[in-house]
Amino acid sequence: MTLRNTTNTRPNPGGLASLAGRSVARIGYGAMQLEHGDDEPAIALLRQAVELGVDHIDTAEFYGAGRVNARLRAALHPYPEHVVLVSKIGATTDPGGPYGLRPAQQPAELRAEVETNLRTLGLERLDVVNFYPMYRTPGVPADQRIDFDDQLAELVALRDAGLIGGFGLSHVDVDQLQHALPAGVACVQNAYSLVDRSSEPVLELCREQGIAWVPYFPLGSASPELPKVADRPAVREAAARLGATPSQVGLAWVLARGPQTLLIPGTRSTDHLQENLDAGDVVLDDEVMAALEE
Repeated sequence: MTLRNTTNTRPNPGGLASLAGRSVARIGYGAMQLEHGDDEPAIALLRQAVELGVDHIDTAEFYGAGRVNARLRAALHPYPEHVVLVSKIGATTDPGGPYGLRPAQQPAELRAEVETNLRTLGLERLDVVNFYPMYRTPGVPADQRIDFDDQLAELVALRDAGLIGGFGLSHVDVDQLQHALPAGVACVQNAYSLVDRSSEPVLELCREQGIAWVPYFPLGSASPELPKVADRPAVREAAARLGATPSQVGLAWVLARGPQTLLIPGTRSTDHLQENLDAGDVVLDDEVMAALEE
């Protein structure tokens, strides 16, 4: 359910929705790209994002081996009360591993990752943590193929202890999400865009259950060989007609998939940050939507 902000005059890019019982702007910020570059521009961008209405920031301790969390703390601590910080667990930094990571799926590792995030961010509680269960993932070592119920029990224990406000799931299918519903799922993060709708059944279940949908890769995969939303002729035609950029059209299409949808596009550019936030003002009429759907 989309909410109205009646308590303050802060801008709310894309309107308001609910995440783990908190009211947030539907367009937030994904901090992964802040792994790179210098501290000063990263800190300035984070402060500008909050000034422009971003109150939902997605991070992870394993982004840049703690560099992103350190920059968040330097930029925003003590954090404004209205800002919701969301981190990720289920993996940890490993310089020798693929993408500099290794799985960290055991319940004790989930707790340790939460505690590390709390320490580096300077918090007593994380608003939300997203967890990627890897027990079905090819190539994961046997000692990391942990029973899903044991992992859910640890997430519930972390929530009951007040270390997290809620938890979400990432890279899950309908069966996994359905299985986890009794534990109380705050959000789901799956890949989803105009060019990748494979998670449509998961989105439909989120709609039915009132679960926040926070897709990653909303403009297509970052991999050069995979399709990009902005390259589609229908997207470019819609952008020209609406006086928007192709990326804004792609983001607006994802927002239109349901009022519980939240976006967390990332960037290191202040101009691109503003462009992403302005996507919340792009209105896709029926004719444009029909062309995009085709």
